[in-house]
Order: sequence, then C-alpha cells, then structure tokens
Amino acid sequence: MTERRAILSGSTFEEQIGYARAVVDGDTVHVSGTTGFDYATMTISEDVVEQAEQCLRTIAAALAEAGCGFADVVRVRYLLPERADFEPCWPVLRRCFGEVRPAATMQVCGLADPRMRIEIEVTARRRGTSAPTG
Repeated sequence: MTERRAILSGSTFEEQIGYARAVVDGDTVHVSGTTGFDYATMTISEDVVEQAEQCLRTIAAALAEAGCGFADVVRVRYLLPERADFEPCWPVLRRCFGEVRPAATMQVCGLADPRMRIEIEVTARRRGTSAPTG
C-alpha cells in the first residue's frame, strides 16, 4: 500500500480552509501553494523578495519533513498578482532551483489576500533513502 500522509505547517489557513502544507503520496511530495506568511506569527512582509524568501523557508521545512529537499523538486509554479514583481525574485529562486532546473511556470493571477505578492507551489520526488537536502 502506498504511503499517504499530510504535513502541516501550523498555518491557521490549513485549519480554516481544510488543506495540508504538503502531502506525501508514495515517492511524490506535493507542496501546496505557499505564500510569504510567517505561519508562526501570521505576519507577512510588504517586500516581494522577502515574501519569496519566506515562501522558500516554509517549503524547505515541508520538504525536509517529507524526507527530501530542493534537489528533489521536479516542478515549481510561481503565482504573482503583478508581473513586475517576478524578476526581483529571480536571485532568490535561482539559489534554490538554479542547479536543479525543475519544470517551471509563472502565472499572473489574483491571490487570496491583497498583502500576498507571491505564492510558490512545488512537486518533488523522493529518491529512496537519500539524505534530505536543501
């Protein structure tokens, strides 16, 4: 039977909406769209680059709990309300994904809260018993 388990980050949104930060389904890890909220304090920076960094910290924690890391990411989706906010984030994104080169999509769309300036979703594939990275 394939392992399926939920990973929770403690975000109040997970409880209010009814979802998990990530779901491990066998060797695949699906990380939900993650915004720049610091879920411990439920605060969010106004700066899009700082939001991107927080997104990646939250994603890294979920991946680590799933037994993998950024090196295992095969797909990333970037969602931003403002097209112009994407390029300033590139250096931060490149630090995590530049060597990995996952399939990627950027979409301009509305997000759930007007303070949210970027949302990042990833899919990773766990590779057996390899040590977590990222």
